Amino acid sequence: MLTIPKDKLIQAVKDMAIDANINLDQSVVKKLKAALKKETDRLPINVLENIISNQDIARNEHLPICQDTGIAVFLVEIGYELSFEYDLEAALTEGIRQAYIEGYLRKSVVDHPLKRKNTLDNTPPIIHMKLVVGDQLTLHFAPKGAGSENMSRLAMLTPGAGKQGVVDFVLETVRLAGGKPCPPIIIGVGIGGNFEKSALIAKEALFRPLEDQAEDPVDRELESELLEAVNNLDIGPMALGGKTTCLAVKVNSYPCHIASLPVACNIQCHAARKTHVTLKGEHND
Repeated sequence: MLTIPKDKLIQAVKDMAIDANINLDQSVVKKLKAALKKETDRLPINVLENIISNQDIARNEHLPICQDTGIAVFLVEIGYELSFEYDLEAALTEGIRQAYIEGYLRKSVVDHPLKRKNTLDNTPPIIHMKLVVGDQLTLHFAPKGAGSENMSRLAMLTPGAGKQGVVDFVLETVRLAGGKPCPPIIIGVGIGGNFEKSALIAKEALFRPLEDQAEDPVDRELESELLEAVNNLDIGPMALGGKTTCLAVKVNSYPCHIASLPVACNIQCHAARKTHVTLKGEHND
């Protein structure tokens, strides 16, 4: 029987949660530096310089990039050759608990949306699981801050709205967000499925590599069109004007009902923290 030792999994989760909050992925840093070269006005230049400097300080001083260390989000791919004799969700939760307590990360989760009592360990995480071919467990993790998540939206458009309806909805979402999600932002767009599926694939879009492009040519064209349109809004870094409101747009699509056109827009701030780890199954003799 192939499995992932529980202690190994918990340690991996703990390490990745701390690392993601401290070390901004170099692909994001590269995008920020490229954006800096495009700006011509002093104010957006100053903002981007400070953003880049902040992530350098976080990395060098081993400190969180942002005071909002997010709610823990997992996309979990489980190889169907694996077997678990323990509660996988409970193990992921324990890794997050240890990370946020021992890593001195801010605890931002409340136990009930109306009672609002802090859980004091940033649990429970939000976990999405799916089975895949193989003998590996892949964990995609992001500490998702509320500033950007609060500005995300979903709409059930009519099919007649078409592509232009999707573009208009995304641009409206960005305009309404303004500086609240701390631009320059990254936008995940989910089109199709149904109410919940569109939101999930929009979230999954934010986990895609910044340098990739959608496989579907329609989605790929929409990514390029939306990126240009959003950056033409002149919201700019931290909504102080400039050429760079958005670093990337990622579009995911899924088949949908003939009478529906669901679209979700999930916004990520410039502190686009995420990481992943793959654990290979081990024989449990």
